[in-house]
Amino acid sequence: MNSSLQTAYLSELFAARQANLSGDTELAFNHLVRAHILGQRFTLQHVHVHWLMLRLGVRVGDIREVVGQLSRMVGAALFSRIWVPSGNTGRANVSAFSSMPIPDDLRIVLEHRDA
Repeated sequence: MNSSLQTAYLSELFAARQANLSGDTELAFNHLVRAHILGQRFTLQHVHVHWLMLRLGVRVGDIREVVGQLSRMVGAALFSRIWVPSGNTGRANVSAFSSMPIPDDLRIVLEHRDA
């Protein structure tokens, strides 16, 4: 993970934490989704975001999110380096196999991930 990608990833995690601390669960999930998109090709970062989504799901009592994140953590650990559906949000309310549009600002960062 190059420095600009790592900075963007960590910024999203920080923003998710701040939103969570202020009680804005939806915003926290939104930032975790963005961190997921940025980190999904890197095993540790990918698993970590799913762990954070699982914890947030527990906090808000969303059993579907909790169960979905458990299976996604296993998948992230096994497949991050092999194949990931680009742009996938990582949330339990979408298929773990669906590619999705990547927000333009994140696409720019990702296009330079190997630089």
